[in-house]
This record gives sequence, structure tokens and C-alpha cells, in this order.
Amino acid sequence: MPKYIVFDFDGTLANSLTLFIEAYNEMAEREGYRIVQESDLEPLSKMSIPERCKYLNFPLRNIPFAAPKIYRYVRESNIGFQFFPGIKELLDELKEKGYRLAIISSNAKDIISQSLKTHQVDYFDEILCSKFIFSKDKMIKKLLNKYKLTPSDALYVGDEERDITACSKAGIKVIWAGWGYDAAEVALKANPDYIAEKPKEILPIVSKLSVS
Repeated sequence: MPKYIVFDFDGTLANSLTLFIEAYNEMAEREGYRIVQESDLEPLSKMSIPERCKYLNFPLRNIPFAAPKIYRYVRESNIGFQFFPGIKELLDELKEKGYRLAIISSNAKDIISQSLKTHQVDYFDEILCSKFIFSKDKMIKKLLNKYKLTPSDALYVGDEERDITACSKAGIKVIWAGWGYDAAEVALKANPDYIAEKPKEILPIVSKLSVS
């Protein structure tokens, strides 16, 4: 029975793709990587992260060093991230029903906090962040240890293959958010426990698990 519903942020709660591409392209033009065109978005969504890096002529090892540059661009833009349709209503319902909420993300904590404030969401118990994009399993375990939770006490919602893989490593169940960035042919290879094509499909999954 899940007590904590843990969300990825980018591509799951927030539609941050356009702004992140702007930030990446600004850096790519300066540092000599391949620029992302609109026509690249669909093929990129069907690639793994290493494949995307190869396609963009961007070394995978440079991701932790690129993250602060991208976050700086996001902060300076003052645009902020919009929630996907139905997300605010979902979060309000989960909170009303007594579930504890957390975020585990590769984004920066201050950017996430500002977005939550913009949407008048102030009820997340925990926001854990790391610029190391393949470390989510460690952050999940950190959350479980901090609140003395068993793996069955937590349920993760994320849109990427790496979210699903991290949950498998940490031993918790995961819902794949089908409205995010990773195409189904990429994400489903990692075998998520549940699939939600729209935010409104998450609550019935959570409710069913709570009575099972």
C-alpha cells in the first residue's frame, strides 16, 4: 500500500521541454554541439540517452557539467515551467486523500520550488535533486531510509526509461507517464509496472493499490 507518491518533475509534472531545448541550443552553439531542430524532437524521443548524446555530438560524460549552464539559462529567462493539464488537480486530490508527496529530479531544487510556488502547490514533503541523471535509484533509497519506508510504501511516477530502471533497482513500483518525453517504444522496454496516458489515470491506479 503506497504512502508516498514520488514524482519526477520534468516531463511528468512540468512541461519544460521547450525551455530546456532553448537552453541547450544556446550552450550548443557556443560549445560546438549539434543544435536541436524541431524536426529532431520525434526521433530523439525514440532514442536512449546515450544515443541522443551521440546524435548531438555531445559527450555523455559532460552532462553533469552542462546542467548548471542550462539551469542558469532557465533562471535568467524568468519564464518558469507550466504544469501539464490535469497535474494540479491530480496533486490536490492525492493530498486531499492523505498521500504524502515527494519529487525526485535531475532539475535544480530552486527551479522546482519556484514552479511549485507559481502553481500554489506547497505540500510536497521532500524534493531530492541531483545533476547526475543516472542516480535516481540512490535518491529513492535515500527517501525510503529517511522516512523509514519499505519499498511497498512508495510509488514513483516518471516519463523516462531511466526513471523506470531506477525504480527497478530501488525495488519500488513505477507508473510510466505517457504524456512525457520518452516515446513508448523506449520507455516500455524497461517494463514499468503501470501505464498512465493522462494524469487523471494515476489516481485510480493509486486507489487500487491502496485497497489491495
